Amino acid sequence: MAIRNVNPTKLVHRTAKELGSDKSLAPPSWAAFAKTSAGRERVPMQENWWHIRSAAILRKISVMGPIGTIKLKKKFGGTKNKGYTPDQWKPGSGAIVRKILQQLEKAGFAKQTAKGVHKGRIITPKGQKLLDKVATEIMKEENVVIPAKPKGVVLKVDKPKKAVKKKSPVKRKTTKKAAVAEETAAE
Repeated sequence: MAIRNVNPTKLVHRTAKELGSDKSLAPPSWAAFAKTSAGRERVPMQENWWHIRSAAILRKISVMGPIGTIKLKKKFGGTKNKGYTPDQWKPGSGAIVRKILQQLEKAGFAKQTAKGVHKGRIITPKGQKLLDKVATEIMKEENVVIPAKPKGVVLKVDKPKKAVKKKSPVKRKTTKKAAVAEETAAE
């Protein structure tokens, strides 16, 4: 996976440009007035912040496997400045995360699933293909090469041998009575 070998910021911004051309990922009318977290003081200043957040969520879905709204809210949260009192951590906006997840599903980049006890969204082959395409473009520009795994070569790792303790000769403690007994026996 080339996604893990490139700068995440570059990957997200390039993917946001790709997602910007998709009509199903258009920001809703309320997005111009919405803060991205309770910890933020103002709305985002970038015009394409919706597409950047969509690309970041798509990358998180790809990297973290089945992931739900609660975990994504934690990932996109931050600290709230409380003035003189200590800062307090606040989660990200759940409405923004839910709406973007719904849009990614509608566009075919993500789908809902349940793997064992983990329930949430996973990336579809279409979404993975998009991320891989953007990541390989970035890797070509930066001349990054991932070494291929050698076929048929099995690396053996020697197990460390157990250290054998050498027993030291036992020294007897001699008491006064034993010393006197030895002296009388020697005479």
